[in-house]
Order: sequence, then structure tokens, then C-alpha cells
Amino acid sequence: MDTIQKRFGLLGRNINYSFSRGYFTEKFSNENWLGCTYENFDIQEITAFPEIIQNNPTIRGLNVTIPYKEVVIPFLDKLSKKAAIIGAVNTIKISKKGKLKGYNTDYYGFKKSLEPLLQPHHKKALILGTGGASKGVAFALDELGIMYIFVSRVANKNTIDYSQINSSVFDNYQIIINCTPVGTSPNTESFPTIPYECFTEKHIAYDLIYNPAETQFLKKAAAQGAQTKNGLDMLIFQAEKAWEIWNK
Repeated sequence: MDTIQKRFGLLGRNINYSFSRGYFTEKFSNENWLGCTYENFDIQEITAFPEIIQNNPTIRGLNVTIPYKEVVIPFLDKLSKKAAIIGAVNTIKISKKGKLKGYNTDYYGFKKSLEPLLQPHHKKALILGTGGASKGVAFALDELGIMYIFVSRVANKNTIDYSQINSSVFDNYQIIINCTPVGTSPNTESFPTIPYECFTEKHIAYDLIYNPAETQFLKKAAAQGAQTKNGLDMLIFQAEKAWEIWNK
């Protein structure tokens, strides 16, 4: 299909575990994208980012993961309209002239993976965490007409703290979304501190984590009859959307 040398990659910190490199390497092989490579750019501080761009002029696109989805924005030349509204970037397109444009495909992947699970009573959601990933999730919920509130360690505007979650909150919020890294490999025994006994068969427990496939958060929710979903489909949908952006 394509014999031009094109390099892509993932920007993040401590990302050896990453899904993206394996996914795209397999995609390039299966779909015969000759000359395309995908690599990890693992940096300890975002200040190292300009050097990556400078030293790698053949890079055409990057995915961005924790903890750089928000702090990468000042290093970009332009944002898509939706990325600007969301305030977080997980996809960067690099033009032939070296201009960097940021996009958010997290919201798209989340929305596309959540939609098939929704029933008429799923009207409100709790978003656990307030980082870059949670912003994409919130934007998707807005588009779906689902009200939400954030949960963090400290309560403030449109945010409650974990101690405020009780059976009454669970009665009113039927979708619980874990946007924190709590429970991801290798710390697979960890889980957000919420009252799992309040889950019912009317609830959806959605975890953005995909490794392990079933986190303690999902296991505990499933034990109460909740419908559960991990972040793998979201990742695949957002990755394909990123590929579309890089090549349009």
C-alpha cells in the first residue's frame, strides 16, 4: 500500500506496557503498510518533547498517554476544535513542514464503546479521576446527553470526594467510570475506594484500564450484578481514529 518511510509513536512516561506499539506494529504488518514503524518515546519530563521532534524529522504522528495529555498542549502549534474544548490531547499530527496539531480521539473511542451498553435509565455518571482522560470521557458524555460529576480526593466545583459516595449517590448515578490508573498492572490488587456493595444490575462499571482485562474495580462491580466494560475497545477505536487523522 505505502512504501514511503513514515514513523509514528507513543509519548508517555514508563510506557513499556503500552498497547499502542504492539497494535500498530501488527496493523502495519497485516495491512501491508510498508515503511511504517511505531515506537515508544518514553520521557520523564514533558520538557524533553521538543528534542524528540527535532531529532526525529520523519515522525508523522504521535499518540499521547499519561501523564502528558494536558501538559503537551503548550508545545503544539494548533488544536482541533474538540481538543481545544476538551483541554486534553492524545493524538498529534505532524505536517511535512513540522507543524504540530493536537486532537482528542479518547472521547470518540469512549463514546463508541459505551453506546451499545446504554439503556434508557442510564442518565447520570460518576467520573472517577480528573486527569486528561477524564476530560475526554466528560466530553463524550456531554454528546450523549448524560449528566456527570467528577470524583477526586478533594471536593470542589462539579467534583465530590470519595467519602461522599454512598447508596443515595449510586441510586442517582447509574454509570461509574474509572479514569484513574488505580488497578492497572503491575498494581493489580488496587481499586478505587467506593462502596461496591451499592452496585446493582442497573449499573454500568466502566474501567479505562485494559491491563489487566478485569480489574478489581470491575470484579467487585460484577459480583453485585453490574454490567462491566474495560478500556480495550475504547483504545482500538481511538487508535483507528488517530490513524485516520494521520493519513487524511
